[in-house]
This record gives sequence, C-alpha cells and structure tokens, in this order.
Amino acid sequence: MKQALVLCIGGSDSSGGAGIQADLKAVSACGCYGMSVITAVTAQNTLGVQDIYPVPPKFVAKQLESVLSDIGTDAVKTGMLLTDGVIQVVVRKIKEYNIGKVVVDPVMMAKGGRSLMQDKALEAIVKKLLPLAFVVTPNISEAERLTRSKIKSVDEMKKAAVLIHKLGAKNVLIKGGHLPGAKKAGAMDILYDGDKYYEFSAPWIDSYDTHGTGCTYASALAAEIARGENVIAAVENAKRLVTDAIKNSLKIGAGHGPVNVLFKYLMN
Repeated sequence: MKQALVLCIGGSDSSGGAGIQADLKAVSACGCYGMSVITAVTAQNTLGVQDIYPVPPKFVAKQLESVLSDIGTDAVKTGMLLTDGVIQVVVRKIKEYNIGKVVVDPVMMAKGGRSLMQDKALEAIVKKLLPLAFVVTPNISEAERLTRSKIKSVDEMKKAAVLIHKLGAKNVLIKGGHLPGAKKAGAMDILYDGDKYYEFSAPWIDSYDTHGTGCTYASALAAEIARGENVIAAVENAKRLVTDAIKNSLKIGAGHGPVNVLFKYLMN
C-alpha cells in the first residue's frame, strides 16, 4: 500500500507547539508521512514570539525542489508565509509540480499578538495562492481580514465563506472557535464548497492551553485529504482529532501550553 505523503510549508516554532513542529506531529498522528519546508525560524515560547528570522526565498525554493523532485507529495499544507517573495516561490513550485491538493492556513497573527505576515504577503496570498487552494482554513479574525468585514454570527461566517470562495479557493473552512457566544453554543466551523454549507460542531473546551490549534487542524485536514478522504469526511476527522488534542493539552511553560495531538503517547 502506498504511503500517503504530506508536505508542510511554514515557520519553525522553537517551543514545538505550533508551526512545522505541530504540522509534522498532526500528519504523523493521521498515519501519513510528513515532510517540511521551513519559511522562517522563530524564537518562540508559550508566552509569544520574541523574534523571527525569514528564510530567503531562494533557499525556500531549494527545499521545495529537493523534496518534490525526489519524493513528491499527495498534499501540501501551507502555514506561515512571511514575505511576498516566499509566496511567489511556493506558488511557482505548486504549479510546476501540478499539486492539486493544497490546504492553505492563512497564518497572520501569533497567539501572543505578533504579526506573522507582511502586508504585501497578504496581497500575494489573496491574488496568487488562494486560487490554487483546495481548502483554505481561516479563523474568525483571518476571515475578517480577508473579507474586510466583521463576523459576529454563524450567518456572517457563511457570508464571509462565500466572499472568500470568490477569491478562488475551491473549499472554504471558517473556524468558529473565536466567534462570540462559542463558549455556550460550542465551537462551530463552517465549510462552503461553492454550492452547499456544512456545519461541524464540537463542545466548547475551556482550556488556556491552545497553542498550535490552527496548525494542527489544517495539517490533519491535509493528511486526511492525502489519504483519499473527501473534503467533508476530512474536516470531520481533522476536527475530531484537534478537539481531542485540546482536551489533552499540555500545561507547560508560563503562557499558552500546546495542544497535544499525540495524547495517546504523550500524557500529562
């Protein structure tokens, strides 16, 4: 049986909670083989991001070429893409290798408030990367920035999903964990495929330790798609995994501890 392959493109988190480190743990938890292309190196812990060192676009291209020319991939997940130059390289290689299963996590802000995307990079994601996306996975604040609108309800999530779909992504998954009222109603995510809406709900988990939630969700989604699941089943499976990872999060450090996608092997 062929091993499902997932290439994760994004920033390194020195604390191991988010970024490429979270990506590879999630991909492995889904039974896939994960590979990585590092776009930036961060000095980071549970309290926030202290510094960022961007990897030059030429070296990002070298990494992509090394992996794709030899091993290939069944799906790509993109995370932190700090600069316009890096996005141009990623777009070029996706086209060159004709990669259709691309999950775009439009990472814009760290949990501590540090910006993880330059303004010009956001423009490049909208114009060049989203049209290549099989699924894009913004949270509420990212969806607001992409649509230049406020999102305060599930209906407004659905409207935003339509607007983002018009930017070119085949499927739009808006994560509702930060929606007002989510603590009482539960964490509701909306998937829009250009025709229908699908709702995915999970009970609210009152946890301070949620570092890496978005990275884990998007990477698990990419892994499920790489394994051949349709987008609806892939979202269901990924949401179940990330919900369990939040339930079993690790209380380490003085700030937001990481979600624990390897809870079966790494217990509190």
